[in-house]
Amino acid sequence: MTKLSLRAQNRATLDRQWLISRRSATALEAIEHLVGMQAQAPQAPYVGLWTRLVDFDPMELANLLETRQAVRGSLMRATIHLMSSRDFLAIRGLIQPRLEREVYSNTTYGGKRLEGLDMQSVLAAGTARLSEAPATAAELRDHLAPLYPDRDAPSLAHAVRCLLPTIQIPPRGVWGKSGNPTMSTADLWLGTPITQTPDVDALVLRYLAAYGPATVADAQTWSGLTHLAEVFDRLDLRTYTDPETTRPLYDLPDQALPDEQTEVPTRFLPEYDNLLLSHANRTRFHPTPAPPTRPLLETLSKGSILHNGYLTALWRRPKQSKKTEILEIEPLTKLTPSTRTAIETEAQTLLTFTSPTATTTDIRFLP
Repeated sequence: MTKLSLRAQNRATLDRQWLISRRSATALEAIEHLVGMQAQAPQAPYVGLWTRLVDFDPMELANLLETRQAVRGSLMRATIHLMSSRDFLAIRGLIQPRLEREVYSNTTYGGKRLEGLDMQSVLAAGTARLSEAPATAAELRDHLAPLYPDRDAPSLAHAVRCLLPTIQIPPRGVWGKSGNPTMSTADLWLGTPITQTPDVDALVLRYLAAYGPATVADAQTWSGLTHLAEVFDRLDLRTYTDPETTRPLYDLPDQALPDEQTEVPTRFLPEYDNLLLSHANRTRFHPTPAPPTRPLLETLSKGSILHNGYLTALWRRPKQSKKTEILEIEPLTKLTPSTRTAIETEAQTLLTFTSPTATTTDIRFLP
């Protein structure tokens, strides 16, 4: 098998993530190509689409959410994802085992708090409440508490949120608006139940199209599913070798790879972007630990900056108003003057997108 260097893996995945060059595509096409976007930070998908698409208008995504063509709900890794509505209906059933593990193994809401509980009864009660009207977690707790007075109400509400195909409805996640996470279900919000015979083979192929080449462990990390080796075995895939782990890297048989010397522009990613969370071995994006003193999830709670294809710095907007916009950049390594200039230029472009009416912008590099 052909060895595929880390740099070749880096360029291949960046190309499939539309991060080498922005694409002329609709927001819906991008969301479906990426098989959803991490969205527990409500505005994160807007930055994720801006960095991947030519002339992205945030109102395009806002309209998709308000017209129910796209939704935000619990999916991969039991986290909130933005997906097209048709993908949510097709994929949500596949992710159910991961969500069940989240419920029963959760150290805060699971374990003994759920022992001996008739969960079907709890879910029926949750469905009845959501059928009356969409509800926040607090409203679910208030509804369930008197029905199960000897149980922990937050644990019951958490189980309902995860085990039912819940969706966080607008205005949550809509550009320029805000609102508490308020839940409905796929059946109620979209008028269609989730698919009962989901296609795991198709899901793996779509993963490789957006994140490959990848190992079985990578696909399992992204999806939260287990036992995917048998799926890879039965698919017609091309195989490479990872030079570090010697594990096989799988890919679509007709997928071309870009030249590993391809130049990559500086790109800003939002919080928890799936690019940096969807592989078990993430060295293709940061060959050395970055930063070495913090866990990855803590690092990615801020936005990320890729320079030359690699995680180089973090960013956040500590102050946002109609007139003043501040963007802080925290380098993860020493920046050369040219790297600093490239980051600053793209940062200004980002501020033009996020705050087009701001009269004052300030880009600050932290120590």
